[in-house]
Amino acid sequence: MKKFLSTVVVCAAMSLATSAHAIDSTGGCGLGSMAWRGQSGIIPQSLAITTNNTFWTNTSGVTFGTSGCDPNGRITGGTGHIMLAFLQDTMEQFAMDAAAGRGETIDTLAGIMNVDSATLGKEVQQNFAYIFPNDNVEAVDVTLRVMEVAHA
Repeated sequence: MKKFLSTVVVCAAMSLATSAHAIDSTGGCGLGSMAWRGQSGIIPQSLAITTNNTFWTNTSGVTFGTSGCDPNGRITGGTGHIMLAFLQDTMEQFAMDAAAGRGETIDTLAGIMNVDSATLGKEVQQNFAYIFPNDNVEAVDVTLRVMEVAHA
């Protein structure tokens, strides 16, 4: 156990030394940032960065648009990050709920955004064509448009 903890500390120190330019309040994007999301302090942040650097999940995440990463760097954390992760998994259902102006996905997004569900439902329904301009719209674009429409 001591050897494991020593390894983690050394990896964290190396990661901080080599990635100081990449440190922000969320540790960037990638698997490590998702695993340690919501926690604060130097230890969780260091572990998030270490995980990302050890497994290259932030690099592959940006390259392929996974793990909460966006190749264009448009969503970096917080509410938008959580919304993006949710919408990546529920796009089809959200589109149906948005067309109806109500549903579980709208209720969930309203909770994430801390807004009234009925109001959000009305706003996404009225702006459906803007939020979903075509069949191939990306989750990151939907996320940004929902945030814009909801004035979040």
